[in-house]
Amino acid sequence: MSTIRATAHRAAGAALGTLAASLAGPALAAGPAVGEAAKQATNWHAIVMFVAFVSLTLGITYWAAKRTRSAAHFYTAGGGITGLQNGLAIAGDYMSAATLLGLTAMVYTTGYDGYIYMIAFFVGWPIILFLMAERLRNLGRYTFADITSYRLDQGRVRTMAAVSSLTVVCFYLVAQMVGAGQLIKLLFGLDYVYALFIVGGLMMVYVTFGGMVATTWVQIIKACMLLVGGTLVMVLAMSRFGFSYATVVNEATSIHKLGFKLFQPGALLADPVNAVSLGIGLMFGTAGLPHILMRFFTVSDAKAARKSVLYASGFVGYFFNVIFLMGLCAIVIVGTNPAYFEGGQIGGKIIGGGNMVVMHLANAVGGDLLLGFLAAVAFATILAVVSGLALAGASAIGHDLYARVIMKGKATEQAELRVSKFASIGLGLVAITLGILFERMNVAFMVGLAFGIAASANFPVLILSMYWRGLTTRGAVIGGYTGLVCAVVLVVLSKLVWVQVLGFAKPIVPYDQPALFSMPLAFLVTIVVSMLDRSRQAAAEKAAFEDQYVRAQTGFGAAGAVAH
Repeated sequence: MSTIRATAHRAAGAALGTLAASLAGPALAAGPAVGEAAKQATNWHAIVMFVAFVSLTLGITYWAAKRTRSAAHFYTAGGGITGLQNGLAIAGDYMSAATLLGLTAMVYTTGYDGYIYMIAFFVGWPIILFLMAERLRNLGRYTFADITSYRLDQGRVRTMAAVSSLTVVCFYLVAQMVGAGQLIKLLFGLDYVYALFIVGGLMMVYVTFGGMVATTWVQIIKACMLLVGGTLVMVLAMSRFGFSYATVVNEATSIHKLGFKLFQPGALLADPVNAVSLGIGLMFGTAGLPHILMRFFTVSDAKAARKSVLYASGFVGYFFNVIFLMGLCAIVIVGTNPAYFEGGQIGGKIIGGGNMVVMHLANAVGGDLLLGFLAAVAFATILAVVSGLALAGASAIGHDLYARVIMKGKATEQAELRVSKFASIGLGLVAITLGILFERMNVAFMVGLAFGIAASANFPVLILSMYWRGLTTRGAVIGGYTGLVCAVVLVVLSKLVWVQVLGFAKPIVPYDQPALFSMPLAFLVTIVVSMLDRSRQAAAEKAAFEDQYVRAQTGFGAAGAVAH
C-alpha cells in the first residue's frame, strides 16, 4: 500500500510540476518541455474532489442556463453581481495555477525575488481601481471595445480591439489547455487527447449554456477553494514554528544555500532592462486583459465596480502573502526531508520538478487528503480561467465583430447571442486543437506574451480613449496594431522562442519581455498619428469627448442592471 501511495504521489508530482512549468511564465525559467511524462498511477483523493467540483459547477450551469435569457445575461450576468461576489470572481479569474505552484516554488528557490515578482503582479490593481474601474462601468456595456470605440469609428476600432483580444485569449488558452491536459492525463491515467476534450468540453458547457452567470460562480467557488486550501496549508506549516515569523526566517536562512541573501534582490533584478520590462508587462498587462476587464460590466454601477477591485485586491494581496509564507516554510519542511527528493538526496532534484514544492508541503503537513485537495484546486483553477477566457473571446466575436462590425448594429439580440454561443464552441475546438499541436512544446512564453500584448495593444488605446480628448480613430487603430505586432515580433526574436522553440543558436533580441519597448511605442504612435490627423472625422471625434467625459463621471446613460 505504501508503494502504491508513493507512486501516486510521484504521479501527482510529475503532473503538477509539468503544469506549473507550462503556466508559470518566462520569469520562472522555462522548465522542462510539456509532454515528457508518461501516464502513471492515479491520485484518488484528487479525482474524487475534482469530480465533486465538476458536479457542483455543472449543477450551477444548469441553474444558470435558465437565467441566461438575453445578451446582457450571457455577457454580464445581467449586471446583477454584487461587489463582493465580483471581487471573488475577479480574484478567481486572475489567480492561475502558476500563482499557487510557480510562485511558491520561486520563493522556495530565490526568496525575496519571488516576493518582488508577486508585487509586480499586484501593483496593476491600484491602476485599475483609481484610473479605470469607474469609467469602465460607466462607459462600457459588454466588452472594453465599447469604451475604446465610444466616440470613434465603430468598425475599425472594434476590429482592432477584437483582434488583440483574441490574440491574448488564444495565447492564454494554449498555456492553460496544455497544462490541464497533462495534469488530467497523469492523474486519471487518460490519453492526452481525451484529457483535452474533457477540459475543452467542460469549458464549452459552462460558457455556452451558463454564460457569465455560470462562469462567475465557477470562478467564485474556485477562488474560495484556493484561499481556503492555501490558508490551511500555511496555518499548518506555521504551526510547526509556533506561528513565529522570526523562527521561520532564522531556520530558513540557516538551511538555504543563499543564507541571508535569501532576503535580498537576486537574479530577477540582475538584468535591469528585463526586470523593468517584466514589471511593466505585469502591471499594465493586468489592466488590458480582456477577461479581467469584462468583469466590470457584471456589476450594477460604478460604486460596485470600485468595490469589486477593492475586494479583489484584498484577496489577491492576502493570497500572495500566504504564498510567501508557504514558500519560506517549505524551505525548512520540504527542503530537509529526503522523501521529497529523487533518490532521497537532500538538495537534489525535487520529485515532480521544482514547481511541486507546495504540493509536497501540503502532503507533509496534511497528508494525502490535503495533497488531493490542492490537486483538485489546480484543476478548478484551470477550468475557471479557461471559462473566463472563452467568454471574453466569444464576446469579441459575437458582440464586437458580428453585431457591431459586420451587421453594423442591426443584428437582433437573439442572432448576436447565437453567434456568441457558436463562437464559444469554436474557441473550445480551437483550444483543443492547439493543445494537441503544442503538446510537446514548452509554452511558458505564451503567458508572458499575453501580458505583453495586453499592455502594448489594449492598455494604451483604452486609457487614452478614457482620458485624452485628442485621440482619433486613425491614431487608435495604427497605435493598437503597432503595439500588437511589436510585442509579438519581440517575443518571437527573443531567447524564449528563437532559441528554445525554433532552435537557433542565439536570439536576435536579448530581452525576453517586450513591454518596455512595445508599450511606449504604442503610446507614441497613437499620440503622434492622432495629433497629425486633421480630418473632419478627427475633429468630430475630439469634440465628442465632452459627452463621453460627462457619462464617464456621472454614469448617466450607462447600461443598468437587468437582473439581481
